[in-house]
Amino acid sequence: MRQHVNPLSKNFNEIERIPSLVEIFGDSKLNLHLDIGCAAGEFLFDLALVNTSWNYLGIEIRERLVKTAKLKVLEKDIKNLYFVFGNANNILNNVQSKFILENAKSISFNFPDPWFKKKHYKRRLIQPDFINILSNSLQKGSLIFIKTDVKDLFDYMDCTISSNLYFRNIDIKDFNYSKSFNPNKLKTNREKLVIVNKLDIFESIYIKT
Repeated sequence: MRQHVNPLSKNFNEIERIPSLVEIFGDSKLNLHLDIGCAAGEFLFDLALVNTSWNYLGIEIRERLVKTAKLKVLEKDIKNLYFVFGNANNILNNVQSKFILENAKSISFNFPDPWFKKKHYKRRLIQPDFINILSNSLQKGSLIFIKTDVKDLFDYMDCTISSNLYFRNIDIKDFNYSKSFNPNKLKTNREKLVIVNKLDIFESIYIKT
């Protein structure tokens, strides 16, 4: 689903209250993974059901998708999954939501909207100010995962994250997925489609130093 939503709209200035981790999850002490731009959350549902040793929180800017995902969580009675509606930059920069980043062990950005026009680059999810927020709030050793099929977007995200002195690139070949948020290396729907169409996938992992 590629419905374009302008993340800079004033409609996203008002931020909904996010319950504490104790209110959200069955076991708030589990490792927390944050997926930003989670769409309808199919990827997170797959992860939460097969990997109950982690908690998963998805942030999505399209409200209808979040409402549907929340209903699905209730119907399936999943205790390690939660969804939040809004602009991730605004949410995670809010004092009331600071606890999310302070507890997150890893964050993923899977196939975010590329916003191809140069005048729209400011709408891209990963921005220098946003990466500064992450570097100031994440614990040492926390990880950032990025993945896209758009080379230009990958270069943009990689440059933005690598320019921050607190993040260092990790060689994916040496990364041990078995202890991560995705031990079974599950794929998003977008990634499956890209593979079927034999397109290139660009990805990288960064660690907070």
